[in-house]
Amino acid sequence: MSDLPSSLTAPAEGPAPMPCGTWPSRVTAALVAGKTLSLSEVNTDGNAVFWLERRPAEKGRSVLMRWTQGQRATEALPAQCDVATRVHEYGGGAYAVRGGCIAFSDKKTGSVWLVPQEGAQPVQIAGEDGLRYADLRFDPTATTVLAVREDHRAEGEAKAALVALKMPVGAARAQEGVLYNGPDFLSSPAVSPDGTRMAWVEWQHPDMPWDATRLCLADVERDAEGRITALRNRQVLTGATQRESVLEPRWTENGTLLAISDRSGCWTLWRVQADHTPPSLVPCTMPEGEIGQPAWVFGQRSYQPLPEGGCVVLAVRDGRTNCLIQPAQGQALPCAAHPDQCPVPLADGRFAWLEVPEDALPAVVVGSMTHGAEQVLQRAATLDLAPADIARAETVRFPVPGLEGASGHALFYPPANSRACVPEGTLPPMIVQVHGGPTARANEGFSFKVQWWTSRGFAVLDVNYGGSTGFGRAWRERLNGAWGVVDVADCLAACRHMVATGRVDPKRLAIRGSSAGGMTVLVALAESDLFAAGVSLYGVTDLRALAQETHKFEARYLDGLIGPWPEAEAVYLARSPLSVAHKIKAAVLLLQGADDKVVPPGQAHAMARALEEAGSPCTLHEFPGEGHGFRQEVTIRKALEEELAFYGRVFGF
Repeated sequence: MSDLPSSLTAPAEGPAPMPCGTWPSRVTAALVAGKTLSLSEVNTDGNAVFWLERRPAEKGRSVLMRWTQGQRATEALPAQCDVATRVHEYGGGAYAVRGGCIAFSDKKTGSVWLVPQEGAQPVQIAGEDGLRYADLRFDPTATTVLAVREDHRAEGEAKAALVALKMPVGAARAQEGVLYNGPDFLSSPAVSPDGTRMAWVEWQHPDMPWDATRLCLADVERDAEGRITALRNRQVLTGATQRESVLEPRWTENGTLLAISDRSGCWTLWRVQADHTPPSLVPCTMPEGEIGQPAWVFGQRSYQPLPEGGCVVLAVRDGRTNCLIQPAQGQALPCAAHPDQCPVPLADGRFAWLEVPEDALPAVVVGSMTHGAEQVLQRAATLDLAPADIARAETVRFPVPGLEGASGHALFYPPANSRACVPEGTLPPMIVQVHGGPTARANEGFSFKVQWWTSRGFAVLDVNYGGSTGFGRAWRERLNGAWGVVDVADCLAACRHMVATGRVDPKRLAIRGSSAGGMTVLVALAESDLFAAGVSLYGVTDLRALAQETHKFEARYLDGLIGPWPEAEAVYLARSPLSVAHKIKAAVLLLQGADDKVVPPGQAHAMARALEEAGSPCTLHEFPGEGHGFRQEVTIRKALEEELAFYGRVFGF
């Protein structure tokens, strides 16, 4: 007998016509909010696999997990540990493993702790009030933990530094030493296999890391115990004389330095000839597509060198991610994996990665590049969906305003439910989804942000508007000086294209987005009467306030997207949703975290007041204890249910 409620049991005659928005769905709020883990940062140490899982049911605590063959996955740290960092506010690289040692950043205190061996109690090796650490890495000797430190102890902007956290050796105590500082931003410390040189990436205001960075190299000095004490003879390898985005320096086993650069027009892999005069970059033979990601967080991995030469790479082509093996010589070979970050090798020759297929929830897996996942270590959740319950992405091309002959890119998801279908003679409502960043990308992997809606009878259109990554530098730079214009025009064009296909109801269109996407939502509502409803999750509403209030990482981001501040204040004012609130006639729902440091809650409150004064229907819900992005079970559940009820009121179901 089925253990599903009768309303979820598929009728013998097939799907039943039901009003869109009311379809019974296995994708419940309880599943999404409480039982689904957010899995990330898969790493290996010998034959052990580590990863982070954020648990909404534990108020968003991030837990470090360990797995070895023949044993079930267990927590690698004591139960009270919350592994995360707030460097750049977005974090990443919050832990490192090597030779059985674990170094990790504690979210609550910001301190770095060391677990010297399995089962040992953590020992603090760095940290005090006002200091934050990210991009943690062991150097090859495992006597030093390298980190990017963000110092908030003094007034004004936080200071960045590369630091060496010298581990206890014999009677010597743990010590912290500054290796290098001066640039506004630093990332990716990478020590050569022989331990003699270190590469890193640095950049200055007003650039973001996808605009212009420098790749640097220096000699490493060590003390008698082998711990790193200083860097000498710094040189800039590339990025000093031309604007390019250089990311992810990584050494091969034979001591060759590799890095990603977009000097050719899109991110791809280059071999760095550091010992040449002057240093130069030589293009590696790589498959077609963009290999690289915008560095919003630390510790990203778009490629992985192989011991025998060549690399495993993630290449984005036509809006979809392809995992390929690029041998040292010859053509690239497709992999059977569908990872979100490049797979990492185990000592036994297998690989570990986070599998993100289109038709299943993410899972940490072990397997081979040719055969794919062979063993599942952890699933994000248990989800029993029939194939007909899962909406799969369809690639959509649409004409781009102002670019004759060019086309935009989006992913379209039709409604999908094995028990329900769209009533004859009607068309489904559609939600246009606007990703954040705005340098992010609509991703084809299984996502509750899509399936929650498609399983209930909505179509979803996920738009890669100008500024999105995965399509090369020129597409990314379409948004320069034009945020609030190009993104809005592309989303409207994509929506009109789908209406013209006759697959969606033109009278039941909504648009939703978070953070930067929230601003696009609000401006689109003001610029067009296409949409009956809009939802902004912790979205930007006042560009002037954002320029003055936001954190260091994005403090000058708007210089490129809007114009230099305060010289271009008039443009900031004109582009702000607050300035066009009086033009919005559609119903608006604002969802906001009370502790948001990226887009402070005052922005949502100001927008709600402006809409109220204009007589536009608006609902604001503020969630205590939440920052920029919702993590707690009660918040996620409430936000999903409230948004669904909001569409029900607007669309009449």
